[in-house]
This record gives sequence, C-alpha cells and structure tokens, in this order.
Amino acid sequence: MRNLFAFIYRFRAFLVFVLLEVLCVYLIVRYNTYQGAAFFNSANKYVGQVLEFQSGVTDYFRLASINSTLARENAVLREEVLQYKAMAQLDSTRQLDTTYYAPSDTAQVLPYILHAGRVINNSVRRTNNYLTLSIGTADGVQPGMGVIASNGVVGRVKTVSEHYATVTSLLHSQMLLSAKIKRDNTFGTIKWPGGDYRTAQLEYIPLHVNPVKGDTIVTSGFNTVFPEGVMVGTISSVKKESDKSFYTIRVKLSVDFAQLSYVYVVENPHQDERIKLEQNAGILTDEQ
Repeated sequence: MRNLFAFIYRFRAFLVFVLLEVLCVYLIVRYNTYQGAAFFNSANKYVGQVLEFQSGVTDYFRLASINSTLARENAVLREEVLQYKAMAQLDSTRQLDTTYYAPSDTAQVLPYILHAGRVINNSVRRTNNYLTLSIGTADGVQPGMGVIASNGVVGRVKTVSEHYATVTSLLHSQMLLSAKIKRDNTFGTIKWPGGDYRTAQLEYIPLHVNPVKGDTIVTSGFNTVFPEGVMVGTISSVKKESDKSFYTIRVKLSVDFAQLSYVYVVENPHQDERIKLEQNAGILTDEQ
C-alpha cells in the first residue's frame, strides 16, 4: 500500500492531467451534439469489431456441434426426399393401369431412415478400404446397413459397437453394388478394381445395350441396402471387346472418398424380413 501511495504521489501531476483530460472529453461529448454523435459512432464501430471477433472465436470452437446439428437436419430432409421419390414412382405405376397394379406399396408404410454420422477414420489407397463412423448401436446403426454421402454411395456397415461403426468402403475388392444406367434402366454391378479411388467399373452390361459416355449410374434398388436412384457416378469410358460378352465400362464415382466428413447410414425397416425370405428361397446374392 505504501508503494502505491508513493507511486501516486510521484506521478501526481501526470495523473491530475489525465483526469482533467478525461473530464474535458466528457464535457465536450456530453454537451455538444456533433462531438457526441461522432464519439458514439466511433465507439460503436470499435465495440462492434470486438464483439464480431469474439463471436468468430466462439463459433469456431462450436463448429463440431453445429456441423452435427446440420447433418442431423439434412438426414431428416433426405428421408423426406426419398419418400417423395418413392411416392412419385408409386404414382407413375398407378397411372399405368389401376386394374393390374396395387394401389399401395410396403415401402411407403415404412420408408428408409437415415442416421447422420461423422467420419473419424478413412482410407482410400489400400486394396480393401474402410471407414470408421462416430455412431453405433446407441444411434440405431446395425451391421449390413448402407452408407451414403450427400452426393452418392459410400459403402456398407461392417461392424458396430455402442458408439462407433466400421464401414466397408465402395473402394473394397469384395464390395459389389447393384446399379443401373438411369437413362434406360439397364442394371449391372459396380465393382472397384483398385488403383484410382475416383473410378470404378460397371460390369455385366450386355452388348445389345448402347451405353454412352456421360450416362448417369444410380443404385438399382434390387437389394435391401440402398434405396433406388441413389447417385453412384457417371460413365467415363465405354469399350467393346470382341472376346467378351459384356462391355468394359469405367465409371467416375460421384463421391470423393478423400474428402468425406459426414455420411448417412441407411436403415431399411424391412431388410431383415426380405433377407430371411430370400435366404429361405435360396436366391440371396452377394450384392445384398
């Protein structure tokens, strides 16, 4: 305390000067309209800049939470889009002939459900690539469910714990995907041959079909994992070889697997029922 008093006494003249300056500024701002307006406008500007900087710092540390919220909202919106697509297909079927086509479809009763999840591990340069997601059984995820991104197919859930799930990527030597050419509904199988993580092959397209570069490839809906019409990619090259019964078709994948951050796990409420039925009938394929 003694040092404080000594400091004040030593610089008493300067402190009195500063006090008087502050008082003068206050009086000028308080009793002069123009100076008061100029002062408060400047003060508001600098205060606003400080608050904006503070808000930016706060928002940066809240990005993970914000992204998770947006991903969940997007999952709900995508569920609605899938439902609208299914309803549109059903309406088109009704218009063909109401005498021979049923007025309802089981898929309309229990549409696909999407669970948003963050990608916390990913590989693209191996022969067999996998992803790890930050959602598990606690979020409704089960082995065998399909996984899609905002722009296309990603893979299929392999194993699940309470809070995490591993996914067999489309970039896997054993991953087969039932797909079709959107333009004419010719279906085949998507398989990744290795190498370039942006390119796969569309197999079993017969030679009487006329696929062309730029054709859109989507999921066929023939299996229990993915809804019909989910984007897979576009044809980048078509080659007809004389010693083969099918085209050699390369497809540029719509998903950039090196930049995945959030994905959606697809839950099909009828999956178990259909798989059991087809297993009993002996018609279950590897693509399911």
